[in-house]
Amino acid sequence: MKLRYDKDDDILTIDQGAPGDTIEYAEEVGSVIAHFAPDGRAILLEILDASQFLAAANRAIASPTGSNTVESGEP
Repeated sequence: MKLRYDKDDDILTIDQGAPGDTIEYAEEVGSVIAHFAPDGRAILLEILDASQFLAAANRAIASPTGSNTVESGEP
């Protein structure tokens, strides 16, 4: 797994692909773009507005209510 963060564009990229994997299609849900191999495996994730997304994830994890829902956007 390879992680890359582009500070200028605030994009976190998580690459789970193996050498030689190709991307057949991608789907965007909110601030996450998932890229899929021909066999349906998610091999690359792009998290847009990563600083906001990760801050929201951190709040959800630390929440005393036990909420496991993470929403990106304004805090």
